[in-house]
Amino acid sequence: MNLNSIKQFCKETAIETIASLLIAVGIYNFAVASKFPMTGFSGISMILYRLFELPIGLTIMILNVPVAIICYRLLGRNFFLRSMRCIVISSLMIDYLAPLLPIYEGSRMISAICTGVLGGLGYAIVYTQNSSTGGTDFIIMAVKALKPYLSLGKIAFLSDVGIILVGGILFEDVDGIVYGMIINFLFAVVVDKVVYGINAGKFALIITEKHGQEIADAIDDCCGRGSTIIQGKGGYQGSPKELVLVACDNKQMFFVQQTVKSVDPAAFTVVLESNEVHGEGFQMFNIGENK
Repeated sequence: MNLNSIKQFCKETAIETIASLLIAVGIYNFAVASKFPMTGFSGISMILYRLFELPIGLTIMILNVPVAIICYRLLGRNFFLRSMRCIVISSLMIDYLAPLLPIYEGSRMISAICTGVLGGLGYAIVYTQNSSTGGTDFIIMAVKALKPYLSLGKIAFLSDVGIILVGGILFEDVDGIVYGMIINFLFAVVVDKVVYGINAGKFALIITEKHGQEIADAIDDCCGRGSTIIQGKGGYQGSPKELVLVACDNKQMFFVQQTVKSVDPAAFTVVLESNEVHGEGFQMFNIGENK
């Protein structure tokens, strides 16, 4: 293992430790105290904890063994090893570090919000490292690898609803089911916002009669963004048009619009939201790579 590999390993481990701490605090310091029916293997472990007082982190690790073996081939060796490292870190955090921190015993609604936001943020950070905390995460990532057009948040939401219902019914806690659904919804929202926010941006379609190249050059000068020029024609009079297509981040779009106005005030500009932008100049997060 060379120096760069060691640095990369330390960096990944540090990021996963921070993410695991967020997850552990959300689970132990908020969800356990409020007796929420949680999602995934964490939810199953919390059910066993309430019934038999089994350690949550240890139970999560034990439950992960058969799922990890089943999903190994599909997800690949590197993803598997990163995930196992994250499982160990997060489980230790839940069983040994989180109990040392204050436990919230106030409003269940506030507790649900904190659980959803902290847990969702922690899981999202783990996902952006092309890793997971195991359990249903393995199943989620496997589905994502097979059907990449599905969002992580939606897959997670659908896979975990059943566990929430079982926990709520088992302990006869209807309110707990509602809070569990709120937590699950927050997980989905936060994960999607963080994961897909990395690659989010704006897309502009600029229609001009004669100034396509000038606009493209001006955008390159002001923002360093390349453009694509397409020859077209007006639908009513058939007059020649030039379409300039440019993708940029949210902050740069203001300068793109100002630049277009300065070059051709008569240009017609359409600005669209772009959930993901991949390519040079944009970060990219891919599931199932580095197998």
